[in-house]
Amino acid sequence: MSQRFPFVGAVYAFIIEAEQVLLARRINTGYCDGEYGVPAGHLDGGESVYAGLCRELAEEVGIVVDPSDLTVVHVMQRRLRDGHERFDVFLRVLRYQGTVTNTEPHKCDEVRFFPLTALPQNMIPYVQTALQLSLRGEYFSVEGYHESRT
Repeated sequence: MSQRFPFVGAVYAFIIEAEQVLLARRINTGYCDGEYGVPAGHLDGGESVYAGLCRELAEEVGIVVDPSDLTVVHVMQRRLRDGHERFDVFLRVLRYQGTVTNTEPHKCDEVRFFPLTALPQNMIPYVQTALQLSLRGEYFSVEGYHESRT
């Protein structure tokens, strides 16, 4: 019997206030260093999408979010060049408690809000794509696969 192919699941937070989105510039991680992304992380075993994102937000930007204040706005299936596959869930943070702070300065050298109309050029491409699609109301996309949808 063949074994099922494992996807790696990750969660991403879109915190949008006054037409601006919270972005963080990565450093010292070995992945997309120097580029802007959003607070995010891999899911731990036994953890829901909502619990995982609440944990990541507390760890990365020091805010407390109730799972009921999260709403899924986009899902992306990605195939990386090395053949690994990802299943990414992007959630909009509707409310939070606390002040956004860079609580992982060893992994991130800047956390700030950018206007949705003036995103930095060095933004992680698939995160930017998911943000733009979610703002247009498109809830699902596929990246890195070459077959057609027909």
